[in-house]
Amino acid sequence: MKRIEAFIKPFKLEAVKDALVEAGVRGFTINEVRGFGRQKGYTEQFRGTEYKVDFLPKVQLILIVEDDATDKLVELILRHAYTGNIGDGKVIISSVEKVIRIRTGEIGEAAIRD
Repeated sequence: MKRIEAFIKPFKLEAVKDALVEAGVRGFTINEVRGFGRQKGYTEQFRGTEYKVDFLPKVQLILIVEDDATDKLVELILRHAYTGNIGDGKVIISSVEKVIRIRTGEIGEAAIRD
């Protein structure tokens, strides 16, 4: 099993979600996060005072998937999150040692299926 973690621009969430659901993904977790990288933030003015916004809003998606579905789902995320601009985000793929469904006690791939 693999853990796919994607950091994307918030306005791309619906497109990515729709593509994943259409591909058969039954569920995933999202977190609203903030971070910075090459975008370097931006400067704003509030009541005459200028300040720098370093951490920009992103959405973190977390999916646990079977090994054979990983490449297809990563491709979908890359295609639907892409804008071509700095700050499009990152996708991180890591191995998952074990998953346990709390309600049923199912372990491994059985715990991530329906």
